[in-house]
Amino acid sequence: MNPNSHCPAPGSYVIVTAAYNEEKFIHRTIQSVVAQTVHPLRWIIVSDASTDRTDEIVLDYARQYPFIVLHRITEEHPRNFTAQVFAINTGFRLLEALDFDFIGNLDADIRFGPDYFERLLEAFIRDSNLGLAGGSIQEQKNGVFQNRLGTSPSSVAHAVQLFRRSCFDSVRPYVPMAYGGPDWIAEVRARQFGWKVKTLPDLPVHHYRPTAGAEGILRGRLRQGRMDHSVGSLFLFEILKCGRRLRESPHVLGAAVRFYGYWSSCLRRAPLLAPDDFVDFLRREQRQRLKDLLGRPAGSPLKEVMK
Repeated sequence: MNPNSHCPAPGSYVIVTAAYNEEKFIHRTIQSVVAQTVHPLRWIIVSDASTDRTDEIVLDYARQYPFIVLHRITEEHPRNFTAQVFAINTGFRLLEALDFDFIGNLDADIRFGPDYFERLLEAFIRDSNLGLAGGSIQEQKNGVFQNRLGTSPSSVAHAVQLFRRSCFDSVRPYVPMAYGGPDWIAEVRARQFGWKVKTLPDLPVHHYRPTAGAEGILRGRLRQGRMDHSVGSLFLFEILKCGRRLRESPHVLGAAVRFYGYWSSCLRRAPLLAPDDFVDFLRREQRQRLKDLLGRPAGSPLKEVMK
């Protein structure tokens, strides 16, 4: 394929990827993007002072595909969950001056089909109220990619969030949170301002590093419980949320550790880290979902009302 040729776009888009020592996975993500029937106007890959071959791999592709740009962060900063947010927001700032219709984040450890963005953009064109969308994350289990447990059709995974620009301008930037959750805040903010948020189930995305896999499963579950508390999630909603995650390995232990992370934050009266208006809106949503859950037909899936 000619790196400068692509199909007429139903809308121009730009993307940002934060990468830290991703040599094992990033070539899959780059190959997916360069194979797209609709190329991005610009793709900023922000290397957060990587010490492996990440930069070299990105530069090799950038020589062939002018829309790929490597930006390297070298200044010292904390190595926690705010680091990725800092890198992504840095990439977003580098794109501000461009004229585009959609802007998004891609993780550096995913793969998707060549018509992924074409079909995603078409979904935005069909629905002018759609503010945030993305494909359906699949992860490996016993060597086979399967839909991630707990995926909600009204939620979009951080790995593939694509915003309509006017929606993005109302929710930007990603909010750095000590325990993670900037994607959650972004999608709730989108709904708060009247936009639709949707995962497209017919657009599979293979995710090669399991959720919370980089930090260890149990440590990740503990952090997620603390994250849930930090954004103001309701106590009853958290109980049901952890109950639904009994299906996820390590099953009972993982769900228990996540709830302990939440409950221990309650006991020590840890401060909420999200803005008050966000917390109010989130809790209204959760109360409504709890009412929907009580009134749902027997046997209908929990994921329709729980996240």
